[in-house]
Amino acid sequence: MTADLTALGHDALAADGRIIRIRSTVPSDEPALCALHEEVGERSRYLRFFNAGTSQIGREVTRLIRPPGPNHQAVVAVDGQGLVGVASFERLANEAEAEFAILVADLEHGRGIGTLLLEELIGRARAASIRTLVGTVLPENGPMLRVSRDLAPGTASTCESGTVLVRLPTTADDAALAGVDLRERTAERHALHPLLAPASVAVVGAGRRRGGVGHEVLRSLLEHGFSGPVYPINTRGDDVAGHVAYPTLAAVGRPIDLAVIAVPAHSVEAVLSEAAAVGVRAAVILTANFGEAGPTGAAAQASLVRTARAHGIRLVGPNCLGVLNTDPAVRLVATFATAVPPPGGLAVASQSGAVGIALLDHATRTGIGISSFVSLGNKADVSGNDLLAYWYDDPATRAVALYLESFGNPRKFARVARALGRRKPVLAVKSGRSVSGQRAGVSHTAAAATPETAVETLFAQAGVVRADTLGELLDAARVLVDLPLPEGNRLGIVGNAGGVNVLAADAAEAAGLAVPDAAAGNPIDLGAAATPAALAEAITQLAHSGEVDAILAVFAATRANDTSGILDAIASAADASEQLPVLAVLIGVTNPPAHLGARRTPVFALPELAVGALGHAVRYAAWRRQPLGRRPDLAGIDPKRARAIVDHALAAGVGWQPSAVTEDLLRCYGIPLAATVVARSAAAGSAAAADLGYPVVMKAADPAIVHKSDRGLVRLDLADADALQEAYLALTTELGDPAAPVLVQAMRSRGVELVIGVVHDALFGSLVMLGLGGLFTDLLGDRTFRLLPVTDLDAGRMWRSLHGAPLLTGYRGAAPVDVSALEDVLLRVGRMAEDLPEIAELDLNPVIASACGVVTVDAKLRLTQIGSEPDATLRALREPA
Repeated sequence: MTADLTALGHDALAADGRIIRIRSTVPSDEPALCALHEEVGERSRYLRFFNAGTSQIGREVTRLIRPPGPNHQAVVAVDGQGLVGVASFERLANEAEAEFAILVADLEHGRGIGTLLLEELIGRARAASIRTLVGTVLPENGPMLRVSRDLAPGTASTCESGTVLVRLPTTADDAALAGVDLRERTAERHALHPLLAPASVAVVGAGRRRGGVGHEVLRSLLEHGFSGPVYPINTRGDDVAGHVAYPTLAAVGRPIDLAVIAVPAHSVEAVLSEAAAVGVRAAVILTANFGEAGPTGAAAQASLVRTARAHGIRLVGPNCLGVLNTDPAVRLVATFATAVPPPGGLAVASQSGAVGIALLDHATRTGIGISSFVSLGNKADVSGNDLLAYWYDDPATRAVALYLESFGNPRKFARVARALGRRKPVLAVKSGRSVSGQRAGVSHTAAAATPETAVETLFAQAGVVRADTLGELLDAARVLVDLPLPEGNRLGIVGNAGGVNVLAADAAEAAGLAVPDAAAGNPIDLGAAATPAALAEAITQLAHSGEVDAILAVFAATRANDTSGILDAIASAADASEQLPVLAVLIGVTNPPAHLGARRTPVFALPELAVGALGHAVRYAAWRRQPLGRRPDLAGIDPKRARAIVDHALAAGVGWQPSAVTEDLLRCYGIPLAATVVARSAAAGSAAAADLGYPVVMKAADPAIVHKSDRGLVRLDLADADALQEAYLALTTELGDPAAPVLVQAMRSRGVELVIGVVHDALFGSLVMLGLGGLFTDLLGDRTFRLLPVTDLDAGRMWRSLHGAPLLTGYRGAAPVDVSALEDVLLRVGRMAEDLPEIAELDLNPVIASACGVVTVDAKLRLTQIGSEPDATLRALREPA
């Protein structure tokens, strides 16, 4: 078994955005389950049981409330206090399949509840090593057939004796994951609409005095012209800011979509309960002293979430700055920040209120247009993943910027961000680089795969534009929001400041950009006295030359220049260059504009800032052009036997595994291994060498030993029995055990030594590593990582990204290695890590790659039990802590 998915349950969003609780059945559900089966219409019972009668209900309910286990699972959907659906599976005789059944209340059809239940069953079946759920469906049961097609697109159903046999694989392919994403985006769009585009807003805790948080949020809403009614809630019922206030939410007497709550922490729960009673759909809790204030505050925060979920309310916060939406049809400024940027295409989410203030302030000063902003605060409910799903289809949002301090479900973030990144740039600053620390582990892979490595790998694979600073993030956003994506990395530089041009060219090289020779020269120095006409003509010619993919216009102002004419010239030339991005650097210009022209050409104060921002855009555009790849079919793997090996090994205890277990597991995935014999005496070693053929290698067998060569625990090129006897004595003496087991292998032909490894992270999942191996593993640190799944294209990109990649393709006349065989091994290691998350650490080092293929010479494996971990495919809302 892998992760335990039979816990109490989780909340999820139905297709209409309403919150549904999905959980295991319990014996006390018996009356509600009986009522559900009795109250559905005769047709629903007929479609479920092929019989419209009620005689089978008692037996069915008894089956459903049995204790859950690997052979039986039953889950219910609860909307508020009512049970609205149930689904179950029973494992079949062949053990790899289970039969599923489902029933949803008649009045709840069309809300996606059946899909949620089946998604949950699929996850539980996968955890129980069940590969396929099967169900017998009547041909006239169109809704069930549509649901099965949505869950398993491309999977053929078969007709048998007047029924349809539906098959739902428990391993989701790309098409199935795309369906999950689509359903999640639809639900989030409905769920977050009352938060970001409410028809009405109430501010609870709107005091009469200036300076109070509630009062200032109210003023902000009014001053920026919120499009709907705003209701101040003040316990005294006094007028606030010239508006009639109400003593309670109930006293308003009209519908309220969004409640902004700014009352003391001890009063928030009561306010939220009142909001639930009057039908509020979303709440922003500005109040602090919850999860950030210790265990007592965390418990109070969890209670808030439970109250909100029970009544279908989505929460932002607590301890947050607020939200805004600049859409002219909404004009929602429900925040107490002082800066409000102009409308534009950048959506922003920040976990930190202070960082949110900095982002809004900088965006205002540099003219970056904001579509919407959410201060997440403690992220008790609404998370960055929710907002990414919402912004995917938001027409006002052309790019997304995130400030992140933590990940709730990084596996889901990777998938959601990658999908969004294929149509809109996603930019992020992730704090905490300096305190990432080293992992606990003795393998090379575990030592290298720090938490920071996991974050960096996640961002790279998801196409997230990662910035080190807020300024860098917003500079990149200025390029990515308003300008076309560059089609390559060739930069043209034109201006009147030769020295600055040179600095720009130097910065381009550091940013991975090329400054190619061009017919008109590059960089083009027009001299300090350049006229507006000369600068405009140079930009236009370079833009239409086909020799560059982006242009940087540099202008250093003097008293002798026509500054306004120059700025107009840059603007008009940039506006005419529609197919490629143009950036401007203005030096010495008094009160320089934030952008120029109708295309909003961004203006920078220094060439390094402009070129750095363009570098991000170039890399993002290159990522977006790349195909994502696919999980290929791999011949010769036996995951069922591998599962049995791991389960048997773990039954004996976690930890480093004997070489026999490691080798058996690797063989299940067709990973080539050097022939190896375990010897516990010199005589046994000699017999093994005779069978293998001299020369041989002898090494210590203990998998927990790192750097065996440093301790003299690896002896190469043993040519005869005498050399072997001497090596055995030296190894056992160093180990302090005259009977210590050793490994004897045939000496491999020379090749490129590599290291391939796996390390499992409870949050991020497993990472696969490839690097130069042997003695170079730690010396050069030349390695790369991929999060699962490893696609066919990932495998090739991994070895090509190594600095030592030329060693694999025939460096200085050497024979190139079989890179196809290397890619095959990487794919097999990746699939093994997918199937067996209990692999805590795996080191294949060295793996010798040559023209004849790839072979693993040394392997060490550590297994551990897996507890509850994030599921990237499960549409689950964050659980209250």
